[in-house]
Amino acid sequence: MMSELKTEEPEKRAPKPKWLRVKLPTGKEYQKVRGLVEEHKLHTICQSGNCPNMGECWGAGTATFMILGNVCTRSCGFCSVSTGRPEEADIAEPYKVAQSIKLMEVKHAVITSVDRDDLEDGGSEIWAATVRAVRKHSPGTTMETLIPDFRGEWHNLQRLIEVAPEIVSHNLETVRRLTRQVRIQAKYDRSLEVLKRLKDAGLKTKSGVMLGLGETRDEVIETMEDLRSVGVDILTLGQYLQPTKQHLPVVEFITPEQFKEYETLGLSMGFRFVESGPLVRSSYHAEKHLF
Repeated sequence: MMSELKTEEPEKRAPKPKWLRVKLPTGKEYQKVRGLVEEHKLHTICQSGNCPNMGECWGAGTATFMILGNVCTRSCGFCSVSTGRPEEADIAEPYKVAQSIKLMEVKHAVITSVDRDDLEDGGSEIWAATVRAVRKHSPGTTMETLIPDFRGEWHNLQRLIEVAPEIVSHNLETVRRLTRQVRIQAKYDRSLEVLKRLKDAGLKTKSGVMLGLGETRDEVIETMEDLRSVGVDILTLGQYLQPTKQHLPVVEFITPEQFKEYETLGLSMGFRFVESGPLVRSSYHAEKHLF
């Protein structure tokens, strides 16, 4: 099954279609935030991930921060974050993130993390402390937390539920059939259970799926139905792009017309918001998903 996605010698990458070309970020608000980031040497995943939507998001007062270090204990085939043994968690990190958000005058903060399966609490205590710190230092800032599955250890998920961010997101990333290849240490049904437990606790939930990894249209629709079955409110669908030759190859570039069809289908299924397009990423238009 792995051969469906990985080639032995992925020497050549398919050229990107014209709809994936990105304009350089501009605008007064973007320049202001960029100046603050450079002046105070702040770290955002917007910059380190070279996100194509950085200019638009910063201009709208949204930025994304990654906590719990920059080394992940998992080795997902699509992700460019380093895999290995992470450093010890920084107990001062919640304060540092809160200060960055305050300095950048972020209106809506998206916070995500690497997987920390090496920690007994899965990093959940740092997660909860970060939400509390942001609220303390920037009480007007709303938050979306893009969380891991905590290996299905539900007492760790409960720490996030108790601090109740405005939106809690957990990405399914791909369709059921491809999960073992794309997210080798994750489980499709466990991710659905994470989202169900968040919804049952009364939180607003969100999930994202990458397209172009070899999934069929029927599988995408099945995945969307699975997400609705556990009450997910917000869905993002975007084009997978291969970070390096060592990562899973792009099997197909999905056309803007196909993305539009998924958006229409998603809204008819009952999702409150559907962001579906070639350049959509998890945090795209995140500030518009508050309700």
